[in-house]
Amino acid sequence: MLPIADYHMHTPLCGHASGEPMEYAEQAIRMGLQEIGFSDHAPLLTHKDPTITMDYSQLSVYHHMIESVRAEFSDDLTVRVGIEADFIPGYEDRTKIILESYPYDYVIGSIHFIAEWGFDDPIQLKEWNKKDVNKVYREYYKLLRKSALSRMFNIMGHVDLVKKFDFHPTEDMSDEIEETAKVFKKTGVVVEINSSGLRKPVHEIYPSLDHLKSFFKRGVPITFGSDSHVPGDVGKDFDKAKECALAAGYREYALFKDKKISEMKPL
Repeated sequence: MLPIADYHMHTPLCGHASGEPMEYAEQAIRMGLQEIGFSDHAPLLTHKDPTITMDYSQLSVYHHMIESVRAEFSDDLTVRVGIEADFIPGYEDRTKIILESYPYDYVIGSIHFIAEWGFDDPIQLKEWNKKDVNKVYREYYKLLRKSALSRMFNIMGHVDLVKKFDFHPTEDMSDEIEETAKVFKKTGVVVEINSSGLRKPVHEIYPSLDHLKSFFKRGVPITFGSDSHVPGDVGKDFDKAKECALAAGYREYALFKDKKISEMKPL
């Protein structure tokens, strides 16, 4: 049986997704899912950019949209409300205010920026040619650990997103992965197996099997997300995501409600 829940889905409010939330729910049912969670991009605090995140004024609209989906599909689908928030050092207090302004079933913590560089943004792709890839990776892992230690997040999203454009370090990063696994266990976060990496230049699930093995060894739970920005990607490649989880040693995954694990489901 494939995972029954997809906790990483977006809406047009973020400026780079298409399709109405109702369409995402319809696709979820077609894919055999029993539970979904929308987790659109929280307002960016460093600057406004309507092409990558919601604006603060849109949060009420976002919640209304999800409540409408929940009401429409109450007999067929459990609908959770989540949000994906960037961890940016120095903005923790302001981020907490946003995350506490509405009730959420879970909060996904993500790293999309190293300083002011959006390293996964295609528009800023050429910046990679100016960087020391090893230093980029080590800075990324450092930010991952800081984000978990902030205790603002329940789920850590696409935790090796830094590989998106297929740039890889020449140095062994196993020490960084192991230290990150320790911090994840200490802080009680859940790691997302995100199938969208298969649709990116790296053509690999986030995170890699090596990461998952370290997380499993440390007892860090997992959950699943498609990171869908179009309805057709809901639940996509969950068969491959399950295979990766099993290969790492996992035999169960987490479901969420009210920012807590509500159930561990067998794989």
